Amino acid sequence: MKKIKIGVLGVYRGTSMINYCKKADNAEVVALCDRWEEGLNRQRESNKGLNITYYTDFDEFIKHDMDAVVLANYANEHAPFAIKAMKAGKHVFSEVLPFQTMKEAVELIETVEQTGKIYAYGENYCYMAGPYEMKKLYRQNKIGELEYAECEYFHNCESIWPSIAYGDPNHWRNNMYSTFYCTHSFGPIRHITGLRPKSVVGFEPTGIANQRKDRMGCKGAAFGIEMVTLENGAIVKSGHGGVYRNSLWYLISGTKGRVETAREDAEVGDLNMVYVNTDEFPGGYATHKLEKYRADEIMKGEAEKFGHGGSDFWSMYYFIEKINGNKDADTIDVYEAVDMALVGHFAYRSILAGGVPVDIPDLKDKAERDKWRNDVCCCDESVAGKAVWPTRVGGTPDIPSEIYAHQKKLFEDDLKSSTGYANEAFNQGK
Repeated sequence: MKKIKIGVLGVYRGTSMINYCKKADNAEVVALCDRWEEGLNRQRESNKGLNITYYTDFDEFIKHDMDAVVLANYANEHAPFAIKAMKAGKHVFSEVLPFQTMKEAVELIETVEQTGKIYAYGENYCYMAGPYEMKKLYRQNKIGELEYAECEYFHNCESIWPSIAYGDPNHWRNNMYSTFYCTHSFGPIRHITGLRPKSVVGFEPTGIANQRKDRMGCKGAAFGIEMVTLENGAIVKSGHGGVYRNSLWYLISGTKGRVETAREDAEVGDLNMVYVNTDEFPGGYATHKLEKYRADEIMKGEAEKFGHGGSDFWSMYYFIEKINGNKDADTIDVYEAVDMALVGHFAYRSILAGGVPVDIPDLKDKAERDKWRNDVCCCDESVAGKAVWPTRVGGTPDIPSEIYAHQKKLFEDDLKSSTGYANEAFNQGK
């Protein structure tokens, strides 16, 4: 098996992918790139003895002799770097999210088509034990055809916000709209079923829920909800963001039964525990059988050592397998990745339009692309110009500079602490 030469952009989140390559027998890290000098120095220290070249300039980085690039940079900047990398002859593994604007989404898809390079989206929640078991059961027709699904990725990040947004008022996390970071919730449903989204209605809270975001320095609303209609007519309720108590949970309900993961408060294994309640055939309600078990076989072995419940291992493993010619490797291709993110993008268009249903284009259809080829709407004024969106439906809030100064100090203190979240996140690649 060929050992694939990997370069990683972003040495903070990218540590997880770096660690995979250091332990795997099918990949090796040959180059790292980041504009954060301290992060590069930390990597130099931890990678002593390895033949790795370090860069602060991406254009120089992609000239390096390597097969593929891992993008672990800011979530609103993936598409431009992915496009550059593929045009330079590199395969691409893109951490969340695939694009920021519709213009980028079209260019990303067409670059994959034109270059023939492998593009894999690293939506790791698709590879967690529960969702992965749900995919296996769904493809075995265990629940029949999907009728309804729910998915939640609620994560109150207030305690760690200084260590992931750095007290920077221009950081993407401080400027994302409520439904932007949607693929941890909706992504697994798209991957489990293979069904693409057709339309969406978006919702976000106003009032007291947003006060938590204000004191964090985050200008977006506290959370987002998408009500999605899939191509077969099934409905998905997708929720994500920062409600007070965390919730990571998935449910698929079909014509023969349902499968769901455990609620966090059940304390029985959380996302590894699944409940399967199905019949042999539609209408056979009296024959139903309930099974419950820990679906954690996928997390054993090397995967146990990796973040996000071991899913960081599998997303990288399948990417390398795909490069090595395994056509059955379970990667998320560019069309599926774009579908996952389109749900959040068009949910926000729905929110801004007053909560009306909005059609989601199928960008696999070349005729659909021309409508969106020059659309740059987003919350980043440097990209959108006059088409810039407010970060909340009521407008972009004015956050006092003192909030960011306080957050920055907390981050700097955390980075100096050997027990702080920032150091733990750097070492583990969270």
